[in-house]
Amino acid sequence: MWASLWLLCVGALLPGPPACHASTPASTRETLHFKSWLSQHQKQYSAEEYPQRLHNFLRARRTISRHNSGNHTFQMGLNQFSDMTFDEIRRMYLWTQPQNCSATRGNYVRGTGPYPPSMDWRKKGKFVSPVKNQGSCGSCWTFSTTGALESAVAIAGGKLLSLAEQQLVDCAQAFNNHGCQGGLPSQAFEYIHYNKGIMGEDAYPYRGQDGRCKFQPEKAIAFVNDVVNITLNDEEAMVEAVAFHNPVSFAFEVTDDFMMYRKGIYSSTSCHKTPDKVNHAVLAVGYGEKDGVPYWIVKNSWGPYWGMNGYFLIERGKNMCGLAACASYPIPQV
Repeated sequence: MWASLWLLCVGALLPGPPACHASTPASTRETLHFKSWLSQHQKQYSAEEYPQRLHNFLRARRTISRHNSGNHTFQMGLNQFSDMTFDEIRRMYLWTQPQNCSATRGNYVRGTGPYPPSMDWRKKGKFVSPVKNQGSCGSCWTFSTTGALESAVAIAGGKLLSLAEQQLVDCAQAFNNHGCQGGLPSQAFEYIHYNKGIMGEDAYPYRGQDGRCKFQPEKAIAFVNDVVNITLNDEEAMVEAVAFHNPVSFAFEVTDDFMMYRKGIYSSTSCHKTPDKVNHAVLAVGYGEKDGVPYWIVKNSWGPYWGMNGYFLIERGKNMCGLAACASYPIPQV
């Protein structure tokens, strides 16, 4: 029985700053940098809001500078979230519907290996769809779900599809999913199985907000025969599954430093390894090792300009941030 967890889909997690008047005045260079960043990310603020946004940005910029001057396995960088506070993100991006992994009891039977030293489904052919962007909706679970099923269909000999995250947001509530307030990929796979299919993104476009279910059975283009749930904390089984079967959906706990991730192998001492703390769902598309540090290759849903073209590496073999707490993948019907 897997412990219950709160799955919180995250857009960004920068700690909230003190009142703006307590900040150090920005230099001309810092102000110009902020204006350039605003232009790059197509953001505009009123004269009233601008000082607080500048304060948040400079705080993130200085945190990044301190981190990158230290001895770490990953580097930070500015991104689309760099002018946001934690409280703002909690209101806009986080959700707090409880999710219980006991509903997805492990059924994966692990072999004895050996496994390839590295794997990357992106390099095996057209088996991984492009990185998408969940926007300000706690729907990371839907992107993890569609990404895994898109790959599963392609690996099984079908076309590389683009499936409808919005259908899952709107229609999967009976399987303990809650639209923009959260869900689990394993439960979404179950929904697709019993619902007899999921539509394509072109027929059911993503809107990034909760809506009325508009599923049309005759337009379903992908189907799930069964769901494979990997045993709680069995990270070795995740390796085997990615090596021999399919990219794997998993959840982990995002902390504030992850939000500023730019490149390298992410590792944290502040996150937890228990299934009740995970707060973001993503897709492992491969694994490898660099300088003696094993890692996962992970597809995120924050757009192609975050991290490494929308991807990140995270340390493997230590259940980093609880990443082995809730892993699953679908067996498609093709």
